[in-house]
Amino acid sequence: MAVLKPNFAPVRACLFDMDGLLLNTEDMYTLCNNVILREHNRPDLPWNIKAQLQGRPGPEAGEIFHAWAQLPISRTEYTRRITELQRQHFPSAQPLPGVPELLKTLSESGVHLALATSSHTANYHLKTSHLNSLFKHFPDDQKVLGDDPRIPPGKGKPAPDIYLLALETINSRLRKQGKKEIKREECLVFEDSVPGVEAGRRAGMRVVWCPHPQLLKEYKGKEKDVLAGLANGGKDEQVKEIMHEAD
Repeated sequence: MAVLKPNFAPVRACLFDMDGLLLNTEDMYTLCNNVILREHNRPDLPWNIKAQLQGRPGPEAGEIFHAWAQLPISRTEYTRRITELQRQHFPSAQPLPGVPELLKTLSESGVHLALATSSHTANYHLKTSHLNSLFKHFPDDQKVLGDDPRIPPGKGKPAPDIYLLALETINSRLRKQGKKEIKREECLVFEDSVPGVEAGRRAGMRVVWCPHPQLLKEYKGKEKDVLAGLANGGKDEQVKEIMHEAD
């Protein structure tokens, strides 16, 4: 009996998220927010809310968080305190298990690598300045950060723009070298967040989902929808519900 095999194009580029995928910083975000929540007698951040924050640009994630948290302090005071806590914790960020080996193997195999993280420049440097041996695998012009001016306002994950831009950084280099450009279907995205998976799928790329164990529990039974980029019906329905309850 003949076995049908998917007609996938060879992978020529791997595009990586960072927080919770390469580094243990997603747990640090949770830790910092829980410190503030406890300071104001609010419950710890639950995973059904955390799942909606992951992968999104800071301002958008902040809107969702504040709509849920209902903290009795100003946004300015929250920003001051969260920045203080992040500056304390982010410099101790470490690679997640297997990450150094994976990046080394891919680099040595000739696969093109790019970074596509929603982290803004200041936080990126806090998290990575002590990890040069890890991030050397990404050329500087193939690192796309959340505050990159080439990403239009409101077009962070789950929109596909950041992954399309990451691919363009690789193709720009290839054009200069007179080499064949990489197509979307030749890209493999690595993501831990549900909005990030959706961004990769909407970009027309294949995606490997590497969720936090608690996130996996949150989406148990919906794994196929997540990998198809349809976990929220493609419409961020859970986010709309959170924002509606806050009104």
